[in-house]
Amino acid sequence: MRRFGGQSIANIMDRLGVEENVPIEHGLVSRAIENAQIKVEGYNFDIRKHVLEYDDVVNQQRELIYEQRRLILREPDLRPIIEEMLHEQMDGMLETAIGSEHRDDWDLNGLYAVARAMVPLPSDQNPATWAGMSREQIEDALHETITRAYDERERELGREAMHQLERLLMLHTVDNLWIHHLTALDELREGIGLRAYGQRDPLVEFKREAHEMFAELTDNIRHNVAHAVLKAQLVRTAPEPRRPMYTNAPSDAPAARRSAGTPGRNDLCPCGSGRKYKNCCMRKEPHGQTQAQRTAASGPTPVKGRGQPSKPSR
Repeated sequence: MRRFGGQSIANIMDRLGVEENVPIEHGLVSRAIENAQIKVEGYNFDIRKHVLEYDDVVNQQRELIYEQRRLILREPDLRPIIEEMLHEQMDGMLETAIGSEHRDDWDLNGLYAVARAMVPLPSDQNPATWAGMSREQIEDALHETITRAYDERERELGREAMHQLERLLMLHTVDNLWIHHLTALDELREGIGLRAYGQRDPLVEFKREAHEMFAELTDNIRHNVAHAVLKAQLVRTAPEPRRPMYTNAPSDAPAARRSAGTPGRNDLCPCGSGRKYKNCCMRKEPHGQTQAQRTAASGPTPVKGRGQPSKPSR
């Protein structure tokens, strides 16, 4: 009522001097309470709707990423997709290094450095050789180098191993970058509400920046896959030996038996005290031997009597 009832209701309550615990039955107050309830429910609905709109942005991106993962798992041959990434990355390098119409603005050394980082270049592909070639000739030579390097890598590893490498590399790249992207979206969402102080809708700003971040994510996926596919190696590790498992279940193996005459820790003590062996003679006798066992081991004790010489007295 204080928040949604309005100042007029508060003034009426102050003038009447009604106590807090006194029920009020009046049409004006009842209508004010109903209006306040409607406003509260509408306020909560707007909050839930706002949260859902933020979640829809992430869900749309999640569906696109999951569709890409399903394509990677379902596609029998990923070479056309990866080769397209390689040629696309090379086109970007060429545009940056020799995209200018003036030959003096070309950066052949920079092109050689970035191209060699992605694909192994033969000895005849270097800045000195490119200096006497046109832009179209350089482009054709580098694109042919990509195709030859891919063929050579496939012959080196084998067709099946190359398919496995392609699939594992793409899955690993997509999963790692997607995890970092989700973390960045959470950080963006925590502070996006401050945009309202600048007279900008936080939801619109979130959608715009999330779209830009997703475009950057897809670019990073293509870049990382293209720069790793021709240099990654398959490492085969031996499986770890299985450790024996011990359980408390009954076993078919025969149980260990005690030697005859040796009481167990929880058995009745042979001395006749009625207590357990561990609480009686086991503590008193060395090495857990009872008096009866020691006597049996040492033989009978001679008894003094007639026919035996006695010790001389002083």
